Amino acid sequence: MHATLDSTTVLDALRVVVDPDLRRDIVSLGFVKNLSIDRGRVSFTIELTTPACPVKDLLRDQATAAVRALPGVSDVAVQMTANVRSVSAPETGRTPLPGVKNVIAVGAGKGGVGKTTVAVNLALALTQCGSRVGILDADIYGPNVPIMLGIRDTQLVTDGKRIVPAEKYGLQVVSMGFLTSDDAPVIWRGPMLHGAVQQFFRDVAWEDLDYLIVDMPPGTGDVALSLSQTVPVAGAVLVTTPQQVSLADTRRAIRMYQKLNIAPLGLVENMSYYACTNCHHEADIFGHGGGETLASAMEVPFLGRLPVYQPIREGSDTGVPLVLAEPRSPAGRAFMTVAERTASQVSIAAHKNAEANKGKIPLIPVR
Repeated sequence: MHATLDSTTVLDALRVVVDPDLRRDIVSLGFVKNLSIDRGRVSFTIELTTPACPVKDLLRDQATAAVRALPGVSDVAVQMTANVRSVSAPETGRTPLPGVKNVIAVGAGKGGVGKTTVAVNLALALTQCGSRVGILDADIYGPNVPIMLGIRDTQLVTDGKRIVPAEKYGLQVVSMGFLTSDDAPVIWRGPMLHGAVQQFFRDVAWEDLDYLIVDMPPGTGDVALSLSQTVPVAGAVLVTTPQQVSLADTRRAIRMYQKLNIAPLGLVENMSYYACTNCHHEADIFGHGGGETLASAMEVPFLGRLPVYQPIREGSDTGVPLVLAEPRSPAGRAFMTVAERTASQVSIAAHKNAEANKGKIPLIPVR
């Protein structure tokens, strides 16, 4: 006799499907929703923790095969959706940012490593995956995000209470560049920087964001300290090049974020190699493997390598970033890999956070 085809049987079959990042089956994780059985036709939804999940097709195929193998099943329909979880912990004492699930800082130990280019393309890659994303240009002294997004002559407006972000390419955008002219220097001391950072977070009408990417100033200065004191931060993405000078500064930046209780989500090696467009030879003009070696030594996830590629620079100058201009190019795919791995690290952190706080009574932040 065959076992009865019911919800218990189907769920038991789906326990063989394991999320490789969270290392648990999709049933115990609560990913399986809306299970329906109608005369051998089985349908259900798998709700992942990010639209940027790099293995969503694999999970769908494994789930389909597991259920189709059950006696009495004639058809299987699987719908893939996502609901991004927040990393924010109630006991940090910092009030979660309204309208934002996860704040991700993008930083670097030194200037000139392509940090803003990575931040902009990371934000757009997450958007292309189906996430709702904003970008805050917190590089107060060099606010270049508007240039890279092709936003010209934009002034911040309010809805009567809060600042309304600009919008471009599906991103919600706020930048110090909206408040100054192109050639005006920003000459501020620490308290003024802290006030500006607080206002850009607390007084902006961010709307239903899965991820808010924060383009940080390079180095280890006041803005990072203000960020850590103002809002709960999901983690930081550090950008380096393979050069020893950059790696040394990146090591310091990683230590800084750790001291500020902002977990490094991972390390990106930018300008990793030059791929000749004619002969396709790859030349390691800034060295080889330094970023991955540093990530391993610091026990930080390695998020990927990005090449030296002329259209990356051209896209930044013209306001059409590479992930929009050439999404299928090797460089475009490399940016997408970085975005997927970043989203995976946020999901892992959110899962660990939820497991650690099970049964705990949330503390009320002191205002």
